[in-house]
Amino acid sequence: MSILESLYKEIILDHYRSPRNRGKLASATIQLEGLNPSCGDELELYLDLEKETIVDVKFTGEGCAISQASASMMTEVIKGKSREDALELSRKFKAMIQGEGVSEELGDLTLLQGISKLHARVKCATLAWITLDQALAKDESES
Repeated sequence: MSILESLYKEIILDHYRSPRNRGKLASATIQLEGLNPSCGDELELYLDLEKETIVDVKFTGEGCAISQASASMMTEVIKGKSREDALELSRKFKAMIQGEGVSEELGDLTLLQGISKLHARVKCATLAWITLDQALAKDESES
């Protein structure tokens, strides 16, 4: 096993066992459920959006290590970002998972790039990000 593969596994397991920003968010201005029917992963995303900035974010749900770790890592990287910046990070993450290149802006999320070779796991890794996109689009249409 390479050092990168070892680091990848360590980070995934760390975020799975000790997820960041896990729980409900009482101050959420946006709440949306995401579901991956092909494997049963589910996620509830809570966003507190103030003046186009994500001031807080949390998630709940059940699923595989990849889906839960990706959600945990996503919450860390989008907290404090503008709606526009969060959507751009989402676009870059999904492109990376589809094997279309890596953006260093993603930080530790770049360690998930190997999932692009595991086609059955792509939906697991992108569930939180797709839910984020849908939540921000829903909020935009209701504004």
